[in-house]
Amino acid sequence: MMEGIINVLKPPGMTSHDVVNQIRRLTGVRRTGHTGTLDPGAAGVLPVCVGKATRVSEFVLEMDKSYRAELTLGQATDSEDAAGTVIAEKQVPSLTGELIGRVLKSFIGQGTQIPPMYSAVRVGGKRLYELARQGKEVSREPRTVHIYSVEPVRFDHRMVLFDVDCSRGTYVRTLCREIAEKLDTVGHMSFLLRTAVGPFLLDQTWTLEELAGLAESGRLQEALMPADVALQRLPSVTVSAEQALLIKNGVAVTAGNLPPEGETVRVYDSAGSFLAIGRAGIDTVKPQKVF
Repeated sequence: MMEGIINVLKPPGMTSHDVVNQIRRLTGVRRTGHTGTLDPGAAGVLPVCVGKATRVSEFVLEMDKSYRAELTLGQATDSEDAAGTVIAEKQVPSLTGELIGRVLKSFIGQGTQIPPMYSAVRVGGKRLYELARQGKEVSREPRTVHIYSVEPVRFDHRMVLFDVDCSRGTYVRTLCREIAEKLDTVGHMSFLLRTAVGPFLLDQTWTLEELAGLAESGRLQEALMPADVALQRLPSVTVSAEQALLIKNGVAVTAGNLPPEGETVRVYDSAGSFLAIGRAGIDTVKPQKVF
C-alpha cells in the first residue's frame, strides 16, 4: 500500500479537504489527510499524508510556515480577505518604502492575535465561520503567535506585497489588517501564497495535474516523500537488528547517546530504516508510534 507524504501545490479555489479527496482517489488509500488547513482562496504548499504517514501529521501541523502575501489598502472586509464583503473604506495616506519597511518590522517577535470570525477555530463546539455566516459574532480568546521575519517585496499606492515567516496558528489575513491600521488606513489580504511548511518547499511541490499524470502512468510513488522527513528536528537513535524486532513489537530497548529523559526521538535500525517515534528514558527508548 502507498504511504508517505505528498507535497501538493494547492490551487486557489479549492479547500484543503478537496485536495485530500483528490489524493485519496489517485492513491486509492482511504487513510489520507492534510497537515493544516490552507484557505480556499490561497495557493501553495499543502503536505498531504498518505497511509501510515498520517501518524506524523501532528508534527507537520506544528511546523513554522512561510508566505507571500498581498495587502490591498483602503478597504476592509468582514473576512479580512478578498472573499469578504467591504465593511469600511478609508483614504490611503502617502507611503514610502522606509515607512512600510519600518511598520512591517514592528511586527517581528512574539505577539497575540484574535482569530478572525471567518476561521476554522471552534467556539462552543461550532466553527467560527459557521457562526459568521449566520451573522453572529462571538468573543474569541487571543492566541500567542511569533513572527520571525517580514520583508517588503514591492508596493504602490494601494498595494503592499511582502514575505513573512511565522509560527503555526498565525493568521496572515489578520496581520494584513493590523499592518493597514499601523499605516493609518484599513486593508485586507488580497492574495496569499504559502511558500513553505517546515522542510516542505514551494519549488518541490506537485500540481494535481502532475499527480494525475503520474498516477495514470503508474508512477505516483515518485511523488511520495518518506514519513520521517517530517521528523528531522527530532534527535535520532539507532538500534541493533535484534532491538529493531523488539521496537516493532512495542517493546522498550536499551540505547546509548540519548537526549534528555522524556524527549521524543526517531528510531532507526542499523541499515538506516525508519522504525518508530519513541520516547527517551534514562537509558532506554520506548516506541510510541511504530512504522
